[in-house]
Amino acid sequence: MTPIAVRQVGPPRLTLGMEGTRRLDWDEHRRLHPGLEPYTVEQLAALAEAGHLHGRGGAAFPFARKLRAVAASAVRRRKRTVVVVNGTEGEPGSAKDKVLLCRAPHLVLDGAALAATALGAREVIIGVTDPGAADSMERAIAERGLGARARVARLPERFITGEGGALVRGIDGRRPIPPGRKVRAATRGVGGLPTLLSNAETYAQLAVLAGLGPERYGKVGLPGEPGTVLLTVTGSARFPAVVETPAGAPLAHLLDLCGSRAGEGVLVGGYHGAWLSGDGATRAQVSRAGLAAFGATLGAGIIMPLGRGTCPLGECAQVARYLAAESAGQCGPCRLGLPDIAGALAALAAGRDGAGALEVVQRASRLVAGRGACHHPDGTIRFVRSSLEVFADDVARHVSGGGCGRPVLGVLPAETEAQLRMEVDWSRCDGHGLCADVLPSLIRMDEYHYPVLPEDPIPARLEADARRAVAVCPVLALRLVPRAPHDAVAPARPQRGR
Repeated sequence: MTPIAVRQVGPPRLTLGMEGTRRLDWDEHRRLHPGLEPYTVEQLAALAEAGHLHGRGGAAFPFARKLRAVAASAVRRRKRTVVVVNGTEGEPGSAKDKVLLCRAPHLVLDGAALAATALGAREVIIGVTDPGAADSMERAIAERGLGARARVARLPERFITGEGGALVRGIDGRRPIPPGRKVRAATRGVGGLPTLLSNAETYAQLAVLAGLGPERYGKVGLPGEPGTVLLTVTGSARFPAVVETPAGAPLAHLLDLCGSRAGEGVLVGGYHGAWLSGDGATRAQVSRAGLAAFGATLGAGIIMPLGRGTCPLGECAQVARYLAAESAGQCGPCRLGLPDIAGALAALAAGRDGAGALEVVQRASRLVAGRGACHHPDGTIRFVRSSLEVFADDVARHVSGGGCGRPVLGVLPAETEAQLRMEVDWSRCDGHGLCADVLPSLIRMDEYHYPVLPEDPIPARLEADARRAVAVCPVLALRLVPRAPHDAVAPARPQRGR
């Protein structure tokens, strides 16, 4: 993990002792944080309720309810339980969980151990994608002498890896994608056992809550949202950082702390989150209720100011393309809808057929919403719709004038691109469609059943799939070629009549 600064608004709790980039070993951790007494399930649930402890996902699910559901399922099925720490954090622009796992691993383990003891869990599993986080957690397990009672599961770095069902599948040795149907981990999780699955920050918060007690824990924050929250502030910030702040702090203060302003908009909650207008961001509070008042959610705890020097629509188009490529590709909305939306948004950003491209985005968004096998399509649609709404003036300039005249600076991080792009020999292509079957996130078929290829370079993580798509073409019409210079013109597709 590339080191990132850690800043605090007020006294630190989760980030206590994180001067510089040093890792707190077992001895240092114990000097800063007291040992914790064991709890029963009901005692721990009552503690979580007193501290208003919620998950750090978009749903902000109450931790106490999840804990009781796992315990009830274990009794009903007469099964042992498993505790899983979700430390995957595969979303671009997020670093808060990596900071916890790399620098304060024992705080996360303290919370996980509290839950495991209360539930009588068989083991604690920490799911991670970052190599540095994996190494830190494995060292922490050894430092505590946990042996077979805890282990680290290393998973591939993908956006969808952190989805609960995908994480359970990955830990079980299967492909880490959403299962396609809702299966609650509390009922049937890792190895089919009742599983308590929560975010790394949630377990760290549980440890801080147990150490301080509800009264001291609630000395900062809001009455309904006590304590602090951990945020990653990136985007156009001159001083990107992981920031610990009391709930209820002004968002504008956090942006100022990281050397940024609201500008034309601030993305809150990550790529499944929503945009705040510049005016909304200057008035919003960092809390679930404060952001909900502006139609946003804290979600993954990511704050991305856009700044003023880049094309908003172009930035959003790059993210939409990334999200389409990151899908599991197991349902129509992901296989067809998201690539259509990404392609049309890219055309709109490039000033090609503005009104027609906008209509495609809007129509496809209506068709995709609520119909996916997991939450990825809905999260993507939320991002796209929010982009069109907050940047409506910029959209209008692209529709009427072919663009806004600003470059796309890549303020919103997306996939690192390989140095290859895909071309087709139209004299050979017969429209078999096998390439789209292999690579549905990038290749779609038009109304005449001919492939529509991406004009941008192939994302690095999809290069292997792209090579398979080339290999399956029965007439050898596809090829991968070195990435063209930025001023090169992509080969034109022939116009086909009916």
